Amino acid sequence: MAPPNEVDKTIHDKATGDAYETATRHEAEKSLKLYAGWFCPFVQRTWITLEEKKIDYQYIEINPYHKDPDFLKLNPRGLVPTLAVPIPAPKGDTHPTSNGDSKASSTQGRPLRPLYESIVIAEYLDEHFADASKYGPRLLPEGDDELAAYERARCRLWIDHISSRIVPAFYRFLQHTPEKNSQYTIDDARSALLGAIKTFVEQLIEMDSERDSLSSSPGPWFLGGRFSLVDITLIPWALRLFLIDHYKKPDGVGIPEPGKGGNDEEIWNRWRTWFAEVQKRDSIMSTLSKRDRYIEVYKRYAEDETGSQVGQATRGGSSLP
Repeated sequence: MAPPNEVDKTIHDKATGDAYETATRHEAEKSLKLYAGWFCPFVQRTWITLEEKKIDYQYIEINPYHKDPDFLKLNPRGLVPTLAVPIPAPKGDTHPTSNGDSKASSTQGRPLRPLYESIVIAEYLDEHFADASKYGPRLLPEGDDELAAYERARCRLWIDHISSRIVPAFYRFLQHTPEKNSQYTIDDARSALLGAIKTFVEQLIEMDSERDSLSSSPGPWFLGGRFSLVDITLIPWALRLFLIDHYKKPDGVGIPEPGKGGNDEEIWNRWRTWFAEVQKRDSIMSTLSKRDRYIEVYKRYAEDETGSQVGQATRGGSSLP
């Protein structure tokens, strides 16, 4: 991995706006700990999930380019988000607690184990904190019947589409610089991103039609009136599309204005309906910092100078870490 550049070293050290208020409310010591970088969209997936599920947690800000040694003891990969989870030791387990000799720390005798990968963390939180009388609603369909199993599988298919198609296309577009990217044009990058988004929105329209035929729950989300992990998976990047508009002028992302979508007008109207609801939801807006801070941080991506693992993967044409 290339060493961090000067832009990486000067990252603002805390969230701003509503996200700052949320982080401040969760500064107190708790057994469940979120190690986070305020600007990271993968972190925001986890953060939205914690807020949506109404789970008590401690927020700990980490600069992912200059990692604290204690954080690396917990998670040697050094990735954010990392969720430190208190796990009762199995019977007979003599794994040491945190005394400087172990890679696992402990809280009141319960060793902390790291979870990383934002979707893995979200599914863990949804499953472990499942009691609706104590926590927020489930984020994947529940039930042991065949239909529920199918619906969960369908959710995971579209979670994969977002993670493997939309997210890499976002970074490929944002990092495009003509002097460094001769293998593809900015129009290629724009087309790939818009195409991946349109495929997702076409699925929303198809599911709307299914619900209409079944007189099922209407609503703007992937599961109709029910907010889900599929929505959470995409939201942080949808909220950061403005960065492409800012840095890749004059055409930006290229989503058409209302009434100018041509044959795709229905698709982009459905996208606007979904995105309008995104901007109203408390768990989302309370984990979002001020726009100017994102513009500052993502400059290194827009100029293709980032030393991040995501940036390097995009630059090298490999899968995201």
